[in-house]
Amino acid sequence: MNILITAATSAQAHRLKNELINEQVLLGDHLEIPAFMLASGAMIKLPNPESSSYTHEMLALCLDKDVNTVHLFREKETRLLAEAEQLFNEYHILLIRNNEV
Repeated sequence: MNILITAATSAQAHRLKNELINEQVLLGDHLEIPAFMLASGAMIKLPNPESSSYTHEMLALCLDKDVNTVHLFREKETRLLAEAEQLFNEYHILLIRNNEV
């Protein structure tokens, strides 16, 4: 199982990643990520919360990447996924709201 941390370009995301040293952690962001970081696998591109299918895209990504916990840092992501929390719970994916960046 993996942990996904959003807002990968923020200091808060990296701080949390460093605290989860014994876990499999994925960093992701919907904002621009340098190509070399995507190519190396250090970070993944997340769906844009402006997309009308954002919730389903995030659920599919979590299932594809075997994610069981998502740490949310951006306000819009948090709000949209909170509305679908029951759906994520059905797939045993925990959504954790963190301080916004």
